[in-house]
Amino acid sequence: MEKKVIHIAHAIDAAAAHHAAKEVASSIGFNPQACEEIAIAVSELATNQYTHAKGGQIVIEPIAGERAGILVEALDTGPGFADLEQALADGFSSTGGLGLGLGSVNRLMDQFEVQSLPGQGARITCKRWLHPELAEKGSPRLDIGVATRPLPGTSVNGDSFVIKQWKDHALVGVIDGLGHGQLASLASTAARQFIETHPDQPLEALFRGTARACLATRGVVMALAQFDFAGPAPDGEHSPDSPAGRFLFASVGNIEVRLLGARADFKLRRGIIGPSAPNAPVTEHRWTRESLLILHSDGLTTRWQPQDFPNLAAVSASEAAQELLNSLAKDNDDATVMVVKSRRKDGAG
Repeated sequence: MEKKVIHIAHAIDAAAAHHAAKEVASSIGFNPQACEEIAIAVSELATNQYTHAKGGQIVIEPIAGERAGILVEALDTGPGFADLEQALADGFSSTGGLGLGLGSVNRLMDQFEVQSLPGQGARITCKRWLHPELAEKGSPRLDIGVATRPLPGTSVNGDSFVIKQWKDHALVGVIDGLGHGQLASLASTAARQFIETHPDQPLEALFRGTARACLATRGVVMALAQFDFAGPAPDGEHSPDSPAGRFLFASVGNIEVRLLGARADFKLRRGIIGPSAPNAPVTEHRWTRESLLILHSDGLTTRWQPQDFPNLAAVSASEAAQELLNSLAKDNDDATVMVVKSRRKDGAG
């Protein structure tokens, strides 16, 4: 299908943009839920154009090549964004749009870029990729366990975590909203929801998108690990019957990371994911049958050594995570620990 151009001059034109987006997305092969999500994003862009810039143009076209997808561009000659961070925050609508804010577009699309200068209009470019591989579950390669609890005496946990496994890939992470209680939970939930809807995106893109998703919150600290068992390990070895592979790692803030059974040079970046978030350095590491990755929030003490827990490799990931939480959790914060290990052929940890 060729590209569609919708001129936005009246409020009702947003409905035409919504319909065009669903039509193009369906022709590419997106499932009905994805088509609706793309159409919602386009509706927000169109409504924002009409109410904020008194009109503009929406361009929707398929992306061809090695990877199929959809490209959406919103162009206008309005006043631009006086406060781009505010416009990107979920729930902000400058002059009565859908009330979702451009943050909803960031969450629903895989890539999101804004070019805007006050008085010179705005250009918003979005892409969403077709993800047929995400539906191919396959046999999970990893045994992943999490143990978490809120600050003692409270019921709302400001920590969160991500676990996604599909085909020969996986994405895991630990997220800690700043502080504790409801506001910390809102921040970590915003981060988790963005990551869970874009699990196969590059880590750099996940951190940038999470920063935008957290603009209206206190912010979070976060560590993510992205596993690939389809290609060769960093040393070139690969066997389809072996859990050997590689993983990419990135972190901003004080999430603790330990890799047992192998050497690793993790590059950690201080800071907070939110407004003015720093870039997350990405490092690549080998994963073997003996590898054991541990991530935990600062609600657990960092003063521990592997020899303090000699049975971690022998028990399941869930049992290992619970043992670490019971032994290391502090009394003055939320606490979360994740353990990742290779799954044995018999399906056990």
